[in-house]
Amino acid sequence: MSIVSGGSPSVGSPSSATAVAPSVQVPALTPLELMAAHRHSEQLTFPTGARLFQRGQHADAIYGIRRGLVDVIDENGTAVLSRQGELISYQDILWRDGRHRTEAVARTPVEVLRLDRLSFLNLLHNHPTLAVKLLGQQHDRLREQRANGTLCY
Repeated sequence: MSIVSGGSPSVGSPSSATAVAPSVQVPALTPLELMAAHRHSEQLTFPTGARLFQRGQHADAIYGIRRGLVDVIDENGTAVLSRQGELISYQDILWRDGRHRTEAVARTPVEVLRLDRLSFLNLLHNHPTLAVKLLGQQHDRLREQRANGTLCY
């Protein structure tokens, strides 16, 4: 860049014509959108009262709620309401003994995405920010349970 007396770049110099491309921010995909885009993702529907999975059953997939409400019920009978956009059962396939510790029952008619364990692990590998989003979901859930008095220390 050439400098003219006065310390400013000269108007006609080739260096002053260098344009900076505007930064384009691509919105990050939600966990549900990542699941929907996966080729092994299955779309399932369940009527009110149907079980998506049962406690003790082999945990071989995660579920993403596209529409409706699902009660996730622990061994003490405490139900936690899961809503549209949330993933359920990922804890069981990540760090449990491979069995569901909870059961999931449709409180309303629901539409879910189901993704098998290996495909989910590959999705985590290819999109590491998904793990951060799931931790955020878990944090929100714990905060909600604490506020409702359903979480015991």
